[in-house]
Amino acid sequence: MEFLAFILVLALAYANGTNDVSKAIATLVGSGITNYRAAILWGTCWTMIGAAAAAFLAGAMVKTFSQGLVQTGTVIPPTVTMAVLAGAMAWVLLASRTGFPVSTTHALTGAIVGTGLAAFAGESLLWPAVIKKIALPLLLSPFLALGLSYLLYPCLRLLAARWEGACLCVIPASRALVALDAQGSTRTLFQTSTFGRPVLAVPSQCDRSGLQGLSVGLHTVHWLSSGLASFARGTNDAPKIVAMLLLSSATATWPSVSIQLAVFGGVTLAMGVGSYVGGLRVTQVLAENVTTMNHTEGLSANLATSSLVLLSGILGLPVSTTHVSSSAIIGIGLRNGIQAVRWPTVQSMVLAWIVTLPATAVLAGLLYWILSLVF
Repeated sequence: MEFLAFILVLALAYANGTNDVSKAIATLVGSGITNYRAAILWGTCWTMIGAAAAAFLAGAMVKTFSQGLVQTGTVIPPTVTMAVLAGAMAWVLLASRTGFPVSTTHALTGAIVGTGLAAFAGESLLWPAVIKKIALPLLLSPFLALGLSYLLYPCLRLLAARWEGACLCVIPASRALVALDAQGSTRTLFQTSTFGRPVLAVPSQCDRSGLQGLSVGLHTVHWLSSGLASFARGTNDAPKIVAMLLLSSATATWPSVSIQLAVFGGVTLAMGVGSYVGGLRVTQVLAENVTTMNHTEGLSANLATSSLVLLSGILGLPVSTTHVSSSAIIGIGLRNGIQAVRWPTVQSMVLAWIVTLPATAVLAGLLYWILSLVF
């Protein structure tokens, strides 16, 4: 039973990857920074780093989903855990196949409630805790993301207007860090001489194409913000999935550190495989079908997403990366007027969000009934 539950955890992590990798990288493609494959690979790498880091950073999130949701002393059979995992996994995979960005957090919440109703007739569920710890953060996060991206954009637009064409450049031959303005003039920020080797003078005019080093401009900041959002998503989603293995534990603690690390390692790998193999369809929807965006707009949406998701992961608040990132993109579209948002796509997305809770509740409840007959 425990081995089967672990396999279902990996399957849910895979499903999560197919749907959620898009949330942090869609702006890279939608604003024309890069192509789909490069963006998905970037998002996959940072998602895996975040998921691995969650083993050390996201203890609060594990506690949120593994304890305090049912009455003390309630014995939770393994079939409950398996029904929750299977119901959430099936729904997220179906959504990924059809290109709908849905929330794994929503799916898990619906599955927990549905299985709780089927197993305990709802009597053992602590409804105030479910509402306070899960429902309220899920409800508020879309509005926060929409508002934050809406407000961030004017500030970033001013910065972009001032710094467009400028960058920071590392010139190894001169052992210097220089600032390059839009006209190509350089200003030395830092230079060092070591080992008695001659240092070439920093040129007053710098040819970007001839640089043998690192150039950091607004495009680089956009890449970094996307990586940060992917990292935040990994730290937010991995502990929710892992926590399902502790549902039936009386103390909600791991038998040993090695088992904890092994579980997080398996989830990290499964999320990475799902992200790279199956992340294209949902990414296309968010990148192309919600609104058109330029580089600065995409950067605003990503910064809003990464800051909210990372903060909520540290605090143990289970916000949905799907809701946060999608709402941030919608907020950017609204900056250009209501007509700039493709409302049929948004309506389909919101409908999928609404349907997720009852659909996973019914699905997980049915699966619990079937599993109870088999085991």
